[in-house]
Amino acid sequence: MKNRWFIAAAAVGIHISLGSVYAWSVFKKPFIDAFGWSDLEAGLPFGLAIFLLGTSAAVMGHIVERKGPRFSGFLSALMWASGLLGAGFATSSALTDNTLRLWILLIFSAVGGIGLGIGYVTPISTLMKWFPKRRGLATGLAIMGFGFGAFFAGPIITWLICAEGISFTFYLLGVVYFIIIIVSACYLSPPPKRWTTSGMQNNAEVTTKVSCKGIIPMQSNEVVRTSYFYGLWLMMFINITCGIAVISVASPMAQEVTGVSALSAGTLVGMIGLLNGLGRILWASFSDIIGRPNTYIIFFILQIIAFRLLPSMNNILLFEATLLLIITCYGGGFSTLPAYIGDLFGFRQISVIHGYVLTAWAMAGLVGSSLSSLIRQSTGSYDTMMQTFSCISAVAFTISVFMKIFISRRLRNV
Repeated sequence: MKNRWFIAAAAVGIHISLGSVYAWSVFKKPFIDAFGWSDLEAGLPFGLAIFLLGTSAAVMGHIVERKGPRFSGFLSALMWASGLLGAGFATSSALTDNTLRLWILLIFSAVGGIGLGIGYVTPISTLMKWFPKRRGLATGLAIMGFGFGAFFAGPIITWLICAEGISFTFYLLGVVYFIIIIVSACYLSPPPKRWTTSGMQNNAEVTTKVSCKGIIPMQSNEVVRTSYFYGLWLMMFINITCGIAVISVASPMAQEVTGVSALSAGTLVGMIGLLNGLGRILWASFSDIIGRPNTYIIFFILQIIAFRLLPSMNNILLFEATLLLIITCYGGGFSTLPAYIGDLFGFRQISVIHGYVLTAWAMAGLVGSSLSSLIRQSTGSYDTMMQTFSCISAVAFTISVFMKIFISRRLRNV
């Protein structure tokens, strides 16, 4: 019998390795300075990687359920490391044409993005089966690592770029993360079919589903025909769009608004990773107490206020506190999502359904980083961008309220 806390540690190891993608903003200025790319061009690889993360998660959910977490973990390690090593080649001195560099970087960003999606869904269903009565905690533990990835990677990447160059940094990351993911995936496995612990029901029997027909078992092809699925999808799309936009410009925005140095801004990127990770475990655990619908309502109330205030905060401490509050809500949305799905549809096919909802991440990956760059280039200020995201968050707040009302009514009628 494997120790379920070691299973959780393995899941965190995978997600920490993949979550370093959130430190991408520290590459933007070096790209612009070294290769003469525009702000939009420097952000395209990140947007493409996130887009393919979401789409590949939707496809690979079926593979995870059929082949198991070890197989999908190995595949993720191969793809993610290949993407990083390829990025090292694209930014090396072997190439002189900066346009060709960008195209090659985009190709390997696509490869790495597929690896991100495969690895992201790999440990989720496994952990939920090991922690059937604390699903929020379980998903928070796994997805917490994805947020912590930038916390560890941000300052290290900044230092490596300054000391050894962009290309060497990519090469080193590819080798290190390949080893970590492979070792972690070796320990992942679902619990035995009859596994129980004191006070827990059999993990195969804990799932109840709330659908338009009442509390009944649902398959993934049935789920996509319910209004609840599209409510979740839209909430995640808006939450991710705004969060990714802020993450993609965190370093340069901090430098412009508060006047801090590039090195200090790189440290802020690391803090974003820390609060992204902490927000995931804390909000997910809190959602076990107050319920998933209430948790999402709180997310969007906080973000509506924070987006409006952020551009006017010249004080570095207030700026950091407000930015990091936004990041906790962003990360908490991810970690609370699988448990929300489990509450609504069960977790017998959680990897598949989770992957379907994560297509919102794919779309938001393109929209978020590109929208922030376009608004920035057209207005020359971050204020308009933040006010736009505040209005968009108000739409998500409305959806979250309706989700709570509809679910409550359905439960009363069951």
